[in-house]
Amino acid sequence: MTNIIAEIGINHNGCLQTAKKLIDSATLAGCDYVKFQKRNPDICVPEKQKLKSKSTPWGDMTYIEYKRKIEFAKKEYDEIFSYCGDKIKVFASVWDMDSVDFMSKYTEVAKIPSALITDLKLCKYAREKFKTLMISTGMSEEQEIVKCVTHCDPDIIFHTNSTYPSPIDELNLNYIKWLKNKYPAKQIGYSGHEYGLCTTFAAVAIGAEWVERHITIDRSMWGSDQLASVEPQGLIKLVKGIKDINLSFKNPPSERKVLGSEKIKKESLRK
Repeated sequence: MTNIIAEIGINHNGCLQTAKKLIDSATLAGCDYVKFQKRNPDICVPEKQKLKSKSTPWGDMTYIEYKRKIEFAKKEYDEIFSYCGDKIKVFASVWDMDSVDFMSKYTEVAKIPSALITDLKLCKYAREKFKTLMISTGMSEEQEIVKCVTHCDPDIIFHTNSTYPSPIDELNLNYIKWLKNKYPAKQIGYSGHEYGLCTTFAAVAIGAEWVERHITIDRSMWGSDQLASVEPQGLIKLVKGIKDINLSFKNPPSERKVLGSEKIKKESLRK
């Protein structure tokens, strides 16, 4: 069965109540996980970017002030993990070593985002701290992916296109097959940033064992990831569609047999 991750990411815009609404949406739809993004902005934001002006719904501010404003800390994560309880599992993409240390106190699962799989020191450190480690392969050449896999031995490798939203003709879904052939001992997933659901369904049909999609309350909300995200109604359709695909592939390849309801039609229609 396909594992389904609803990525909240930073679509909460620093609002805990919005995060809870997104958790509720993922739980109602039947997702297996919700995922956040954890950063230490003082480390992650490049020095040349920190003092640049940023227009936000809260007024103009420096870029570093904006990143600090939307970043959840211990108080928020304590509440998030308590709120999720046994309803749905929680983890995060970790963007720096401080965030690895922070999230490892809450969960045994983490993901290295596409932007950071060339940071081999971070990848190796995360491997030491988490029982289950995922990586995303967006914006990377093949040799960069090979280096990352060699250094941190991830459990799950996600194919993705890191454009938000991703052009359909650049999704390259056949790379999922490539990864499955190249790393038969690994689980292979698909992280989608495209409009619509049909290409994500196609990823499942060709063998993606994990699916991750960004979610939002409303795609018209302010924020860089909102437009490439799935709204609550779409999320319900996504989960149902994936589960239907899984059911339709439940039988292993074999010779043709007459199954279930077809037996009744056979009795009534064949002489």
